[in-house]
Amino acid sequence: MAVTTDIVATYRGPRRVIARLLSMGHREDRLLAFVMFGCAMAFVAQMPRLAREAHLTGQELNMLLGGALLGLVFMAPLALYALSLVLHLLARILGGQGEAYRSRLVLFWTLLASSPLLLLNGLVAGFIGPGPALNSVGILWLAVVLWFWLSGMIEAYWNRT
Repeated sequence: MAVTTDIVATYRGPRRVIARLLSMGHREDRLLAFVMFGCAMAFVAQMPRLAREAHLTGQELNMLLGGALLGLVFMAPLALYALSLVLHLLARILGGQGEAYRSRLVLFWTLLASSPLLLLNGLVAGFIGPGPALNSVGILWLAVVLWFWLSGMIEAYWNRT
């Protein structure tokens, strides 16, 4: 199934998508693609906000974009790998069964699958700016991330069917 089709399917049933991705076997190259594409989408989502900030404050847009690129595309994947290890250890402490691959898959897929709302958040931040609309979209994105992540972790560590 195409990644875009899987993203849409995740909004209907995240556990089914995670179960299907897990059944495809261990593929670290797939996980690396998920995390890199998810981080690239996070960078693209920041562009409207950074353009607005540069316009309003007189800062150099290229400098702002360079900092965001460094942080989101080069540093964030490393931090996400470390976070996935911590989440794996937490799941094991709580009685979950499985290897660290499962935690990486769930976390990286959550980032990628929630990227449409992250892009919407960036558009709202760029075109409307701070306010109730931006807060609402941010809260919606956070709720979806928690839903995808919790559902995925339950499927990956506690569902043994």
